Amino acid sequence: MKEALELLCRVPAHPESRCWFVAWSPGGALLASCGGDQSVRVWGREGPAWSCRAVLSDAHQRTVRRVAWSPCGRYLASASFDATTCIWKKQEDGFECITTLEGHENEVKSVAWAPSGTLLATCSRDKSVWVWEVDEEEEYECVSVLNSHTQDVKHVVWHPNQELLASASYDDTVKLYWEEEDDWVCCATLEGHQSTVWSVAFDRSGERLASCSDDRTVRVWQRFRPGNERGVPCSSTEPTWKCVCNLSGYHTRTIYDVAWCHLTGALATACGDDAIRVFEESAGGAEQEPGFSLAAHVPRAHAQDVNCVAWSPAEPGLLASCGDDGDIAFWRYQRPEGC
Repeated sequence: MKEALELLCRVPAHPESRCWFVAWSPGGALLASCGGDQSVRVWGREGPAWSCRAVLSDAHQRTVRRVAWSPCGRYLASASFDATTCIWKKQEDGFECITTLEGHENEVKSVAWAPSGTLLATCSRDKSVWVWEVDEEEEYECVSVLNSHTQDVKHVVWHPNQELLASASYDDTVKLYWEEEDDWVCCATLEGHQSTVWSVAFDRSGERLASCSDDRTVRVWQRFRPGNERGVPCSSTEPTWKCVCNLSGYHTRTIYDVAWCHLTGALATACGDDAIRVFEESAGGAEQEPGFSLAAHVPRAHAQDVNCVAWSPAEPGLLASCGDDGDIAFWRYQRPEGC
């Protein structure tokens, strides 16, 4: 089963430090990474290898936990344990930090851009999720502070084509938010995990959401609208999110990240047992009760915990990963026959 996931190359991205996260640029030509060395690095392909195109440093005083590209690809946001989020603008000769977002009480754990490019979300150990608005003059304003979680918020991610925001927390829940009468509100709480939820990922349609947890499971949630054929109860106008699949028994330690490929539908996980796994939806499964099977498993994908997996938005099967060993690894995934 190992042949389904082939190692293309390995890069010592943040030597003598952890590499916490990797993010592809919208066109897939660049990959940004961040680490415990307080830097962001931007990588580009040169033949079969990847080389460092830029090092973004001197803006953060502590670990950089997360990076995110704007949908236009001209801006890069970096979230840090120093309680700030920096916005970098791509210039001809590199990147310039054009603004620093402040306000969180302590470590910022995640940052994400809405598909419109006019909204940004951040979350923190201070238990809050902030929504920021950016105008044409590159001015950022906090338009909402959401205090729905009762513990550290680990991750935020936007719906692929709607202004719907999801967050994952140490309080074992996933929460969803939307704007209602000029204010952002929590519109759903997804309960079921038995421990910290580390990451969430929407599928290409945005009708399903995957979450991964310290409880060593991946849950797949589906949005059901009022009057749905399955008869899932909804309020008169608002949809309901329901868990339709629970992937358990595959991971031996905490699952730190989950990534849903928007090109192929494959689901990848990053785990504290140093492994990467890829799951495929079983053919013939009912839409309301999908089944997923393990299609690839690399036990020693990294020398230590795997922190992140990210599918290329442009090249089907190209997967990047990073871990506590400070490395980025690039993989070629090919769906096994009969899977």
